[in-house]
Amino acid sequence: MSQGMVADYKRFLMTDGEGIRCSLYVSGCPFHCVECYNESIWDFRAGHPYTQKLEDQIMEDLAQPYVQGLTLLGGEPLLNTGILLPLCKRIRSEFGHTKDIWSWTGYTWEELMRPGETPDKLELLQYIDILVDGRYIKDLHDSLLQFRGSSNQRIIDVPKSLENPHDPPVIWEKLHDQERFIPSIYGKDRVQGEGDAS
Repeated sequence: MSQGMVADYKRFLMTDGEGIRCSLYVSGCPFHCVECYNESIWDFRAGHPYTQKLEDQIMEDLAQPYVQGLTLLGGEPLLNTGILLPLCKRIRSEFGHTKDIWSWTGYTWEELMRPGETPDKLELLQYIDILVDGRYIKDLHDSLLQFRGSSNQRIIDVPKSLENPHDPPVIWEKLHDQERFIPSIYGKDRVQGEGDAS
């Protein structure tokens, strides 16, 4: 299904995973989650072609010492392996594991591990450190979740999970969801302070 297209590339973000990251948004997704925030790039022909110039820019940006790694989003990264496999191989060749690779996917871990899944997806998983899995489900939306939109989604440690791929996946050890919405706390404190002063 992939047409070798990307929708966007963003440099030096802190929203798409741990640390300062670069994020590549590939085009095309068959899942069509209700209220998906990237609905505009469901089309596999959206955006512009992936180029060697863009890849070289990604590598140059990743070389910055303050950049922790690359995040793959979409669209559906695991349906864009024609682009992402060569890129991830180059990252490992040039940086080893000094840069990590995160990816979001609409697939669940269990779907990816089922018999008959395409080998390109499984090969790409070999290069990914952290996978946020599962489709976004509007009715399970929770703004307190770390790096994900709905409570069915998981942040998975891929290398550890691949050691026993048919067991339940190993959750990222740094998972830390909020317990309450921070702005509401500040608002409450501010109102209490104003009341105390009167």
